Amino acid sequence: MQNILKFMSPFSQKSCSLSLKGQALHYRARCFYWKDLFDNDWYSSRNVVGQADIIVIKYSINDKPAFQEVKETYTPMIKRLLNQCTVPIIIAAVGARQNDEGPPCTCPLCTSDKGGCVPTCEGLQLSKELGATYLELHTLNDFYAGKYFGGVLEYFIVQCLNQKSSEKNKKKKSRKPNGPNPPRLEQPAKLPTVKTEDSSYSCDFLRLLGSSQCADVTFCSEGLGGELARAHKVVLCSASPVFLLLLGVEAGAAGASQWNELEKSIRKRLKSVQEIEELLGKVRFLLGYEKGSTEQAPLRHSTCNSTPLGHLFNSPVLTDVIFNVQGVLMPAHRAVLAARCEVMAAMFNGNYAEANSCVVPIHSVSKDTFLSFLEYIYTDTCCPASVSQATALLVCAEMYQVPRLQHICEVCIITHLQCMPSRELASTNLSVVNLLRKAKFHNAVQLSAWLLHFIASNYLIFSQKPDFLDLAEDERDFVEKHRWPSSRYVQELAEFRQRVQVRRLRCTVM
Repeated sequence: MQNILKFMSPFSQKSCSLSLKGQALHYRARCFYWKDLFDNDWYSSRNVVGQADIIVIKYSINDKPAFQEVKETYTPMIKRLLNQCTVPIIIAAVGARQNDEGPPCTCPLCTSDKGGCVPTCEGLQLSKELGATYLELHTLNDFYAGKYFGGVLEYFIVQCLNQKSSEKNKKKKSRKPNGPNPPRLEQPAKLPTVKTEDSSYSCDFLRLLGSSQCADVTFCSEGLGGELARAHKVVLCSASPVFLLLLGVEAGAAGASQWNELEKSIRKRLKSVQEIEELLGKVRFLLGYEKGSTEQAPLRHSTCNSTPLGHLFNSPVLTDVIFNVQGVLMPAHRAVLAARCEVMAAMFNGNYAEANSCVVPIHSVSKDTFLSFLEYIYTDTCCPASVSQATALLVCAEMYQVPRLQHICEVCIITHLQCMPSRELASTNLSVVNLLRKAKFHNAVQLSAWLLHFIASNYLIFSQKPDFLDLAEDERDFVEKHRWPSSRYVQELAEFRQRVQVRRLRCTVM
């Protein structure tokens, strides 16, 4: 029995049959008179409304006082009842407005007559206040009664279907599975982050401004005859090309002979004179030479170097020291090295052989690694292509006490390892345990802590490698404590698989 509370209707009980969307529906409704309902006490009214499926509020369009009584007296009660329970509401306005035909009249009599009708906007406003569905019926004949009750039934059917589907879903969620539940795998612990310091490139050269170490230029006052300041040619020439002319520096002389060799090689390979001139013109443009001249080229910034001294990296211009690394000569500038590296500053300023030597041999570092180290000194950037290159540069940075470069190498190593998929980690020849040994030996504290967490987070991969046994006792205890997946999960998973296997065997026997 579907219960409908129908306001402004006599108490009655009736049943009717109608067709809705091609299906015959038998509808039986029990209606309650609104005065009898609200004349009772609050708890009785609340219980009746709570048992209802739909509330239908029906009023006559031409009886405005009755509509006002419902709106002012009983609407607050309905709202209060709806706070206790959720029931769909249908508002039905029945009747035809008596003054709908013809143009509207503005005389006082017609206006007073017009005030006796309930306008559509007021019915819509009442439906908005109650969250109801608004219907207008011209008469209660078979057609409009079918439309009226059909709308009510359609709304009710939709609500019933939604309620049944939600209850069905709740039952599915609350229903216990027949088989055993698999163990829950927790997420791995978050790996620690590695921080790098802010760049001190500008501050390093500001400190050089107040120091006379490696200074090779002295500014004097002609009138006073005293010394004003000491400076460094390499810094001045990189700051402004005016100092090139002032100090008489020929930037292009060093490369004149190399240009001649390049031009001879090009002329041997190319036969067309036009192609040779076009290629040489492009090379001149890239190198910064004036058209038709290779004697003096302006020191301009290369597009790949974002710092003023970047174009002097590995350049023979203004060179005052040369490094010999594995038989390869690398030109450099003492002032730049002293400003950027404290170990270099002490080496060129103290009682060491390097202080008075033009060629300085470098041991225990490969030529590629030391060239990358010099690149960072001049450009404040570096980008190792692999974990092995970053590790070698980290060792060099720790040897010359450049902490920011060391931290940049740590970040590069971590980035490379994080980008490796699990299959590559399992098959690679790279030993993460040996990398951990190097990180600890060279005081890479952040990298060593990260590598321990990385081994623990990929326990199933690294525990199968032979070098896993090389971990120290405290390191192995840390890895076992923070391993993922945990040993408890592995044990629960084995038990779950065993229960599933037993269940399958039992079903096969049955």
